[in-house]
Amino acid sequence: MSIGTPLSPSATRVLLLGSGELGKEIIIALQRLGVEVIAADRYANAPGHQVAHRAHVLDMTDANALHALVESEKPHLIVPEIEAIAIDALAEIEAAGMARVIPTARAVQLTMNREGIRCLAAEELHLPTSPYAFASSLAELQAAIDGGIGYPCFVKPVMSSSGKGQSHVTGPEQVASAWEYAAKGGRVDQGRVIVEGQIEFDYEITLLTVRSLDATGEVVTRFCEPIGHKQVKGDYVESWQPQAMNPQALERSREIARAVTDNLGGLGLFGVELFINDDQVWFSEVSPRPHDTGMVTMASQRFSEFEIHARAILGLPIDVSLRAPGASAVIYGGAESKNLIFDGVEAALAVPESDIRLFGKPESFERRRMGVALATGKNTDEARERARLAASYVKPRAA
Repeated sequence: MSIGTPLSPSATRVLLLGSGELGKEIIIALQRLGVEVIAADRYANAPGHQVAHRAHVLDMTDANALHALVESEKPHLIVPEIEAIAIDALAEIEAAGMARVIPTARAVQLTMNREGIRCLAAEELHLPTSPYAFASSLAELQAAIDGGIGYPCFVKPVMSSSGKGQSHVTGPEQVASAWEYAAKGGRVDQGRVIVEGQIEFDYEITLLTVRSLDATGEVVTRFCEPIGHKQVKGDYVESWQPQAMNPQALERSREIARAVTDNLGGLGLFGVELFINDDQVWFSEVSPRPHDTGMVTMASQRFSEFEIHARAILGLPIDVSLRAPGASAVIYGGAESKNLIFDGVEAALAVPESDIRLFGKPESFERRRMGVALATGKNTDEARERARLAASYVKPRAA
């Protein structure tokens, strides 16, 4: 593939829909390859806005506004980075030949909605998943739990990310509050949830799965080393790579990830989430883009997940090799402020083999992810200790 010169008639243009911390890293990776990048988000000065060639603020669930943006910017590629997008409009844009949607408009439609991807995995591909049901009212939710899902269970909006709107329900007295919380936490749909039965597992992983072109132009699938992660209320707080797995579980994980991503098609990196119990594997979710738990790859791999995604969508060669065992630990805002100061950066960076990323979000609140600490070590235990220590030194405060 040929790449033009940014801000010239020959430019290769990419439009990012959603410009948070993951989008920011994708933009940087694309710009290093000479791509002109346009960043869109719902609020001004989003992290990706700060590094893009041009930035736009709009309601991306507004189909007319999205069409107008594409007509104005004329991107070659559209890269969705969040769920809150008018996904039907993306399908129209792709069908009209206005731009190529990454990985495909159909993949975005399915994966941005837990109902679509769960039905594809369980009912079409016949992959193992936790028990589940969908509900459009509190009464339907209660009926689904009473009818077989049981307690404990998880209630989630069908469209959300980073644990927003997710509840762990252990008894009937929590169902109503879980319904309300899911309704508030949904990105788009405010009236439909998925309820999942709890399964017993040893650990969960993200298997970064990449569809790219080989030297002959054929699509090939490659896998990064599995990433282990710890979650609190559905939101990741630390991750590490590689996660130790027995060979049977790893092979089964790759089979499931390949089945899902082959069906979704297109080019790029997918974050496939899986539950593991000994050699048993259950499919959980998939994101058609870099994954928050995959931020560890900025330390652990030769190329980060963002660089791999950028190369894959452009049809360029990729490398998924591990550089060293690594880990990441989240830095939270800890306070509500529109003018945040970070103390302790020097101490964090003095931790051996450590690094940090401060995302530059213009507004913080207590549990908002404002940065991440990264570290490598002789093994993942050492890397995790270093990442947690580095993160603990960074103290956000209101100015």
